[in-house]
Parts: sequence; C-alpha cells; structure tokens
Amino acid sequence: MPVASLLPFTATPNRKSASPTSFRLTEKFILLLVFSGFITLCFGAIFFLPDSSKLLSGVFFRSSSVEAETMKIKIMKPIHFHINLFTSTYNLPVYSLFIFYLICCHMMQFSWDNYKRYAWGSNELRPISKQGHSSNLFGSLKGATIVDALDTLYIMEMYDEFEAATEWVESNLDFNMNAEISVFEVNIRFVGGLLSAYYLSGKEVFRRKAVELGEKLLPAFKTPTGIPWALLNLKSGIGRNWPWASGGSSILAEYGTLHLEFMHLSELSGRPDFAEKVMNIRKVLNRLDKPQGLYPNYLNPNSGQWGQHHVSVGGLGDSFYEYLLKAWLMSDKTDEEGKKLYYDALQAIEKNLIRKSSGGLTYIAEWKGGLLEHKMGHLTCFAGGMIALGADGGPDDKTGHQMELAAEIARTCHESYARTSMKLGPEAFRFDGGVEAIATRQNEKYFILRPEVIETYMYMWRFTHDPKYRQWGWEAVQALEKYCRVEGGYSGVRDVYANTPNHDDVQQSFYLAETLNSFLPILNITGREWGGGVERERERKKDYCVYVLWQL
Repeated sequence: MPVASLLPFTATPNRKSASPTSFRLTEKFILLLVFSGFITLCFGAIFFLPDSSKLLSGVFFRSSSVEAETMKIKIMKPIHFHINLFTSTYNLPVYSLFIFYLICCHMMQFSWDNYKRYAWGSNELRPISKQGHSSNLFGSLKGATIVDALDTLYIMEMYDEFEAATEWVESNLDFNMNAEISVFEVNIRFVGGLLSAYYLSGKEVFRRKAVELGEKLLPAFKTPTGIPWALLNLKSGIGRNWPWASGGSSILAEYGTLHLEFMHLSELSGRPDFAEKVMNIRKVLNRLDKPQGLYPNYLNPNSGQWGQHHVSVGGLGDSFYEYLLKAWLMSDKTDEEGKKLYYDALQAIEKNLIRKSSGGLTYIAEWKGGLLEHKMGHLTCFAGGMIALGADGGPDDKTGHQMELAAEIARTCHESYARTSMKLGPEAFRFDGGVEAIATRQNEKYFILRPEVIETYMYMWRFTHDPKYRQWGWEAVQALEKYCRVEGGYSGVRDVYANTPNHDDVQQSFYLAETLNSFLPILNITGREWGGGVERERERKKDYCVYVLWQL
C-alpha cells in the first residue's frame, strides 16, 4: 500500500506554501513520526540497556536516603503507598525489577483468589485438593488466613479484597466457642492480624475484635507463677501445656511472644491488666539463674523453674529474643529493661552458640545440657534480620561487628537454599559429618513456605542497600513460582533436594501474611517510612505496621 494512502492529510500538488520556510502537512507528519521514533528509542535504551538503572537513578532521578524512625505506640492514620521503583540503584535492570514487583503482586492475588474460591472462611487452603484446611492449633476458630493476611492486602492496595475480608471479620469472626486453641498461634495470627489491620485502616471493628479476643486469652495466665499455659479452652478458661514439653513446661517462644500484642491491647482498651500479665513474665525470668547467660526453652509454670536445659534461637526459642528487641523499639526506646535483656541474651548467644564452619559459614547451633548440636533451623534464619535491626542500638563499638554478623548469617541461610535442587531452604540444616548447610535427615528436608530467610534479606537490603539481597529475593521468587505454585494456590514441598516436587497440599496463612509481605521492602515500592517488622518468629512477624523500623 502506498505510503500516501496511510496519511490522513495529503496536500494538493497545486497548493503553495504560506511561506518559503513552511512545511506541508505531509512533511510535518513524517517529521513527527521520526521524532516520536527517536524518543521511543531513547526511552527503550534507558529501560533495556544493562546500565539502565544507573541512568535512571543518576540522571533522571535523585536518590534519597530515608532516615530510620521509630514510631511511638499510638494509633496511626491509614497509610497509602505508591510504586517507587526508581529511587535507588540495584543490579537488576529496571525492567527486571518491575517484573519482580508485578510477579510478587500476582503471587498474592493468586494466593488470595484461590483461598477465596476454595476455602473462604476456613483457616487455610489445600491448593491441590482445592478445599479448606485447619490444624488443631486453632480448635474450631475460623478465618486464620483472612485475619493474618489483612495487613498484606492493605499494603498491596488490594482494597476490594481488604473490604471483603473486613466484612467477614465483622460478620463471622466469633470467639464464643467450646474449643481448645494454641495461645501463641492465636495471638500472633489473630490478635496480631487484627491489631495490624486497625493501625493501618483505623477501622473500629479490628480494635474491638482484638480486645475481645485478648480478654478470652487472659485465663491462660492463671498459673501459680503467671507464666501462661500453651493451650486454652476459650469457653471454660481451662489451660494446659503440651504433654511432650519437658514435664508439662511452658515454651519460651510461646510465652515470650505475647508482649507486643498485649502492650497494645492495654493501650487500646485502657485496661492495664494486659500489660501487667506480660510484664510479670519478665519478673519471673529476672529471678531465675540463666545457664551461661542463656534462656532454656522450657519453664515450669507451677514451680517457676527451668525444665530441660535445651537452648535454641530457632524453634521453641526464636521470637522471644525478637520481642525483647522490638519491645524496646516500640516503646520509642524507653523500655530499658527490654533493651538490656536483649543485648545480654545476644552476648550469651554469640559466646556459646555461634560458630563458624571449616568452609567459612557462620551458624547458630543449639545447646543441650552444655553440649552443642551443630544444627541450624530455617526458623533460626530470622536472626540475621534481628541482629541487623538491633545493631544500631548496641554499644558503639559493637555496631559494625553486629552488622557483619548479620550479613554472615544471611549468607549461610542463602547457602542453605542454594545447595538444594529446588533452591528452597530445608526446615533444618547441619554442619557435621562432612556436610555444611545441608539437611541430612529426611524429616528436615521439607519447606512449608516459611518467611524467615526472606525477612532477613529484607532487613539486610533496607540497612545496607547491597544489591545481592535483592538478587537473592528474586531467586526465591523464581523458586516459589517453579516448585510451589500449583493450580489452586501455593503448596509446601516435602523434599527440597528432589528433582520434582512432592507437595504437602497446604497454603499456610503466614505465606500471605509474612513471606509475600517481606518481598515488598526489598523492592522499595513504598513511598514513606513506617514500621513493619517481622516479629513473627516464623514471624511470623506480624508487622505492626506502625512501629518497628521498616523502610530505613
């Protein structure tokens, strides 16, 4: 087809130009096409050349560093976010980072849509069976995924989904039932989820429900020492401990992971008894001798004495230490007792548990009656982020050392992923028998969509802006998409060393609430400072989206 036939305006041959320098309409249109093509070529180069990120950050945009700010305990107004991809440098090209962001958003949308389609109102989703799932941790309490994921929905600006979840909470979240629940799990997922949603949105229903549930949990503290039971019947108020827990002991990570939520419940309800319950836990601990300065995982709530001398910064212990640090930060750094307890505990951990392998990997071992077990759990990997978060508050001569230690732990946890076939981390990995950062037992090779490693990447990126943490996060996203995504959602896998996945058919609530949540700060998509933090020991970390230093 002749070019002239494509042009909307063609000058007649006889027409004279208005002036010798004027262009005919045809010439103007061609010039416009050439100019448009040139502009397109320029912007295409910016977005697709290998050094495009440097061009964007150094020429078109000015990088700005945001100073860290610790929020006080107060109700925050809703915070709205905007995509802010071009304000810092990274090794991923801009277009790759944008794809990273879009994939993370799609992962959340896909997870949520399938939960809503197949398991709405249930605690969790079975993405292969395409039906609801619930463990005995929640008794007959319903809606764990809905409540746990409220903050992620809001942060990702999935407001229609957030409103649907809010309506479900208003109409269906009921605590009046004859059911035995895990105090710890219900606190971090339900109370924590409700508090986060309240501080983000300001909706009264979340405050009211959080206080109502907190009141239901108070009978757990009716023990001779005030150390709470692990299990509680919501109707009768009768509590007990897990029968396997060292002669009926309470567990450090469980009774030690109530402090943040209960301090907020006192603030929001005007009732001092919530805060008094968790402050009493500190009094009991302060009276006890600590072997080598360490906190054993088991404490008898009747006698107030330690049970078996087993110390772990992973399962059974982990979030106790995290809550000490974050209690201090959350108090606007006025909780000096929490600060001292944290840094004293960290010093004992470094002296007694932290070791370096012959291959140069730093790991945190477990301590059993004075003997080390050279094993590190996936849950322990939160410690890299925790140590980085607390580095600035320690003694001046320790800040650099603690940041180095945090980076070494992050590297070790990354190696636990890199040394598997699926590039996903096992539940636990060992440093003995000639192996390093590898699971050697079949019951330690599974991956259940846990967030701890991603959370440490998140903290390390926010503090250092080292691009490798973004790269590691991108690797994790690719592995999740390749091996965990199924037709009906995302599933854990039973053996990360296998060539093909054997799925466990569970989409955990913390995958939406924590794992996917933790990718966002790595992408730097938020446009303001706010606290977020992983507290969740698997933390979990129930993002009190308002206190604990998120975007630094």
